[in-house]
Amino acid sequence: MAPAGRLGVHRRLLAMAPAPASDGAAHGSGSGSSSEAMRIMVGVLVTVIICTLLYCVYCWRWRKRNAIRRSLLDSLWPRSSSDLPLMDLASILAATDNFSKANKLGEGGFGPVYRGVLSGGSEIAVKRLSARSRQGAAEFRNEVELIAKLQHRNLVRLLGWCAERDEKLLVYEYLPNRSLDAFLFDPSKSAQLGWSTRHDVIRGIARGLLYLHEDSLLKVVHRDLKASNVLLDRKMSPKISDFGMAKIFQDDSDAINTGRVVGTYGYMAPEFALEGVFSVKSDVFSFGVLVLEILSGQRNGALYLEEHQQSLIQDAWKLWTEDRAAEFMDLSLGRSYSKDEAWRCYHVGLLCVQEDPEVRPTMSNVLLMLISDHMKLPEPAMPPLFTRLRKIPLSAMPLTTKTESTTSPQSINDVSITMIEPR
Repeated sequence: MAPAGRLGVHRRLLAMAPAPASDGAAHGSGSGSSSEAMRIMVGVLVTVIICTLLYCVYCWRWRKRNAIRRSLLDSLWPRSSSDLPLMDLASILAATDNFSKANKLGEGGFGPVYRGVLSGGSEIAVKRLSARSRQGAAEFRNEVELIAKLQHRNLVRLLGWCAERDEKLLVYEYLPNRSLDAFLFDPSKSAQLGWSTRHDVIRGIARGLLYLHEDSLLKVVHRDLKASNVLLDRKMSPKISDFGMAKIFQDDSDAINTGRVVGTYGYMAPEFALEGVFSVKSDVFSFGVLVLEILSGQRNGALYLEEHQQSLIQDAWKLWTEDRAAEFMDLSLGRSYSKDEAWRCYHVGLLCVQEDPEVRPTMSNVLLMLISDHMKLPEPAMPPLFTRLRKIPLSAMPLTTKTESTTSPQSINDVSITMIEPR
């Protein structure tokens, strides 16, 4: 082909080929891709930073919550080799069906108590400290520490405890017959407490108190012994419960003077109710009141005092001195009781409620007098006299006579708070 022809062909091919992109267009396309990639990278980086910050905040709050919980647990329970099991809240909620009303056994001064069944089938009673309760961390710790160190067949057994979130829980063995007062002061149930059962209950309570006062590693004063704080197991054996108000004697002192009087009027020794002085003899007085209640089936409370113009222990003393002891006995017993055993219990009860704590017997002597058929008992002195009962608002009561009426997990205390005035 001639050179002129080849030149023409090249010209036609060049004309048909697309024009190359200009330098400006190429630069613009590259710049758009770069800015879009930059935006994606910045977005990813911001997301990673935010997630990291949120994770750090979560970890910080988690550690703070754990630190607070650990400090709470340490303050409630000093670590030792004898620690009770620390139960988790989830298992307790499952056992009690989230504290359902159907499982509620009763409500005392420190909060409600619920029946529960653990995953293994064991029945438990869970004492749930109310947010409105007067019992705080100190009383909660006191009860846990005490019961953990006390083991006796006539003391209620603590299985575990829980201090999680805002809950403070005590897990006890479940006692199906609940408390003594549920039988003793209910006319429809008192007949179920025959003389043999009542006699065994009196001696069982005496053994439990003797263990607290003399036989345990600690010298413990219960300070709130009453019928509602005595629980009954399946065999109607008594178990002393509710150690929230109990005190340990750390030294060899026989009595302590405290400005904070706690307990339940009707059961409180006069030196404790009026002067704030308590000792093991204060528990002896409460035991004597409880013995007289078991014999008579009557409660030594405000209602009895208002109705009879004198206390139950005054009536007991009067009938004893007039040789009319049979009139004091619970009518539901009829004549189906041993007079020798009943009169001995009656006599011991009056010895325990004497006004002077020095002349009251110790629990070791009380138990000896109860189980001995031939031991000669001393004559009891007159119990304390109270002329009238004057109800006053709790807030107006002076510190030395202010009470915090406590009740057992399985019963409700209906004794009103009162001021007792001595003659």
